[in-house]
Parts: sequence; structure tokens; C-alpha cells
Amino acid sequence: MGRAPITGNWRIILSAAGGAVVLALSGLYGIELVVGDDIAEGTRVRGVDIGGMSRADAQRVLDRKLGPAFAAPIALKIGDRTEKADPGALGLSLDTAASADRAASAGSDPFSVIGRLFASDDRDVEPVIRVNEQKSRAEIDRIGAAAKRQVRDGAISFEKGAAQAIAPVTGVALITDRAMDTIRDAYPTDAGPAVLPVRQTQPRIGPRETERAMKEFAQPAMSGPVTLTLAGKRISIGPSAVGRHLTMKPDTQKRLVPVLDSKGLLADRAVSRPMREAAQGPRDATLRLDGDDRVVVAKESRVGRQVTEKALGEAVLPLLTRSGAARTGEIASTVVPPKFTSASARRLGITEKVSSFTVAFPAAPYRSTNIGRAVELINGSIVLPGREWSFNRTVGERSKENGFVDGLMINDGQYVKSPGGGVSAVATTMFNAMFFAGVKPVEHGAHSFYIERYPEGREATVAWGTLDLRWTNDLGNALYIQAESTSTSVTITFLGTKKYDEIRATQGPRTNIKQPGTRTGSGPKCEVQTPLEGFDVSVGRFFVQDGQNVKHEDFKTHYTPRDKVTCTPPAVPQPSRAGTGGATISQ
Repeated sequence: MGRAPITGNWRIILSAAGGAVVLALSGLYGIELVVGDDIAEGTRVRGVDIGGMSRADAQRVLDRKLGPAFAAPIALKIGDRTEKADPGALGLSLDTAASADRAASAGSDPFSVIGRLFASDDRDVEPVIRVNEQKSRAEIDRIGAAAKRQVRDGAISFEKGAAQAIAPVTGVALITDRAMDTIRDAYPTDAGPAVLPVRQTQPRIGPRETERAMKEFAQPAMSGPVTLTLAGKRISIGPSAVGRHLTMKPDTQKRLVPVLDSKGLLADRAVSRPMREAAQGPRDATLRLDGDDRVVVAKESRVGRQVTEKALGEAVLPLLTRSGAARTGEIASTVVPPKFTSASARRLGITEKVSSFTVAFPAAPYRSTNIGRAVELINGSIVLPGREWSFNRTVGERSKENGFVDGLMINDGQYVKSPGGGVSAVATTMFNAMFFAGVKPVEHGAHSFYIERYPEGREATVAWGTLDLRWTNDLGNALYIQAESTSTSVTITFLGTKKYDEIRATQGPRTNIKQPGTRTGSGPKCEVQTPLEGFDVSVGRFFVQDGQNVKHEDFKTHYTPRDKVTCTPPAVPQPSRAGTGGATISQ
């Protein structure tokens, strides 16, 4: 038999039964809401069971069991370094009250409430984490700045004759816009440090290339001295000297290659001194007078040799990777002829004494030093026809670095101590040698006041950067300047070919005379000064040829009065004494 069809009465019965079930469940939900706990049984927050508790009790339990873990420093891994950060500084905190509310509200809907009547499964609820965005951003920036590491290529340094490898470093930069999400996901970091996202930059020169360069070049280069042969002499260059001027730099193939600073090595005292001894520089011929007028060669010229920076580098570099006797090689040099030879003297018409002048001065150590140094720099100067000679250009700055010491000079109308004091004696001697040679003056200046040991109106002084002594050789033949000095005199002689038979000097009377004043000075630079009148004077220069004056020049000089200067001695501190009532009075 087949089943009888369901009639309309059955539908009514089923509908009634369904309504009864709904009414029953609704009743149970209401009862559960009335008599049930705030938080459903089996509810956990990060493994902490708070089921069946009121919200207040749940908050206290969460404070006790989760609070320490969420307040503990957060371990962070940034590249290959690990550090810890305070959650508060990162703007992170656990809100236990809100977490308890979340746990309670998570089970308060009808399905969850009714479900609790028929099921006993545990429920996991995530805690509420509060985030202060401003604090988070600031702390992440700080952590990123502290963790930042610049990339560094592997390199090799040379110190005190030894090679040292410099390990490469991978560059690390924190990706700050993603770091906070990583920290929040791992907070608290009880499962290990939070690995923050970083951007790494690999060095161009890694450890393998650094090791290769050390083994193949750097260590052999510093294994001992290299020896160069020049003009039959041996020059030993030790590892320390080489290392001071040796580096290794990456090439286009990312390989470390040696770079030798040949210029610095050639200037290094450990190299330059023996190099000069082996490759002597050229020497000009020197002249002297034989009798009163005849010029002869006092010392013959000599050819020199010169080593260039390029030649030194080409000789040294190949030897650095060799060993034993193979670390010796020749160095190329070039021949350097002298500028002035005995043949040059004859060709240039340097055959006789043209003029000579001597100035005497009181002996003083500073004068001997400064005058001797200026004479050394002037002696042997050759001035070709039409060329100009300059005292400042020839002698250079009167500084300690140039071999001069402090001495007396005139400044603001009185003597003061200054480097190069005393060279005015050389300038005056040069002026008179120039005067009686008959060459053309270009620039000269007298002292501000007259100094008795010099000829009136025929003297000169110089000052670096402001006043020079210059003249032009217009005699038609070259001039050779011979300068010499003693502790009390300086002599300058012009050798060449005379243009005039004689140069005569005349001197007029003193005019426009003015009396000196008095001054009082103090301090360590003050110098006592005797008074002398100021005046004007005129000097004439007459050019004599075949007994006739063929040319005439006048030199007019104005001298200011030389004031009397006395120096006040420094005050001597007086001992204090006790006064009335115990007061201290200084005198």
C-alpha cells in the first residue's frame, strides 16, 4: 500500500508543534538572561578562564594573570640585532575592563545563550588592546633611527706597516610603515621576538673579495721592504712608508685593486731624503771675481737626475707582490741640465764687475740670521736683459717657515719686534748696487725715519705684501748677482758687462727739518728709541760715458722725525697688608 497523503490537519499539528518549540526556547533564553552569569562558562581570554564570572571579577583576574605579560618589554628583532621596547613607549596597553565587556557581550545574543544550554565547548575571546598612534609613530621612528646601519664595503687598511681587513657591513633600514603592524600582531611577544620588516643593502665588496685581496696583495705588500736602484745606489723603502700612501679601492668589476699615491710617497721623508742623495739635482755654475774685474767660474755646473711620481709608482707597485730578491728593481730617471753653466756666462756677456756695495751694521744674532738667509736666497740670481728683479719674489715672505726670526722693524714710526727684522740692510745694499750699476728702478721706498748707518736718500726697505724693491735690467746683457754677508756686513755685487763708464752720486742738503717728539710705550714689544730730526733730501744719479754726463736722475726722499721712545716697565705686584678693621688694601 502507498502512504496516505498529508492532509491539512497534519500541517496544523506540525505548525503548532513548531510554535511550541520556539516558545520553549524563548523561555529558556529569558530564564538564562535572568539567572545566568555575566560571562558564559568556558570563556577564555588568551588562555585565562573567566567563564561564569562577573565582569568585575573577570577584570581582576585578567589584571592579575595577563597584566604582567602585557606590561613586560617587547622583544624586537631588527636585522641581526635584538632589542627590547617598553609597551607604554610604543603606545600599547591592555584594557582588561573592555576585555571583560567583550567576553560578556560575545555570549549575550540568543543563539549563544541558548547554545550554552546544550553545549560545553570553550570560547576564546581576544583581549582589547589600546593604541596611542602618536606615541607609536614617535617610538617606531626612534627605534628605526637607532637600528639604522649604513652599508660598508669590505676594505683593507695599512697601518704601521701591516695590512688589516675591514669587514663588510650589510646596510639595514627599518620599514617603519609596516613595523607597527608587526609589533601589534605579536604583542605581547611571549612566543619570541617580533621580527620587524627591514630593507637590507648588500655591500659591493663582500668578505670573499676582501679575503682574496688580503691574501693576493695586501699581505705580500707589507711582507718587507722593496729596494730601488738609482744611479748605482740602492734605496730601501719599508712597509711603513709604503703603507702610508697605499690604499685599495674597488674597480668596475667589484674587485679591490691597489692605488699608490706616488706623489705622497715621493714627498715622504723616508723616501725623499735617500732619493735626493741618489739622484742629485742639477747644480748651476757659480762665478767669482779674479782680481777687481775679471769674472771666472768658481764652481762648475753639474747635470742632475730627476725621478718623477709616475716613475716611482711604476717601479714600486710591481715589486709589492714579490718576495726575496725579486723585491728589487730599477727606477727610471730623467736628466735635468743646469740652468746656468760656465758657457752660459760667456754667452750672456757676464765678463766683469758692474757694481758692488757694502753696508755695515751692528752685530746681533737676529741680524746675522735674517741677513744671512736673505743673502742665501739672492746669491746666484741671474737677470736676463729686459727682465725685472723683485726682492719679495726672490726672498719670499720673511716668516719662520722660510727661515727668518724675530728682529727689529719700524712700524708706525717706532721700532717693534717682527719676523725678518734686519733685512732692510740687504734691501739698502741691493738698492745701491742697482743704483751704481745704472739699471732702471721700478719700485722702492725709504724707511719712514732716517737710520744713520745708511746713505741719506740712498736706502730702501721692504714689507711683505705692501712694499717691494724692484728694478729692470736695461743694460743689454745679463746680470749675475753675487751676495755675501758676515756678522757685521753685507755685500752685493753685480757681474755682467758695463753699459756706462761710471755712475756718480750727488747729495743735496737737508731741508724742511722737523724736530722729534717723545713717546712712552709699554709691553713686551716696546723698544727704546733715540730721537732724530726729520728732513727732506735729494740725491742725484749721473750716467757718465766717455767723460760726459749722458743722463741724469733725481731721487727725493722725505724722512719723518724719529721720536724719542721710553718703555714703561711692567708693574710689579706689591704684597697686600692688613688695614684697620682687618680689611686688605692692595697697592
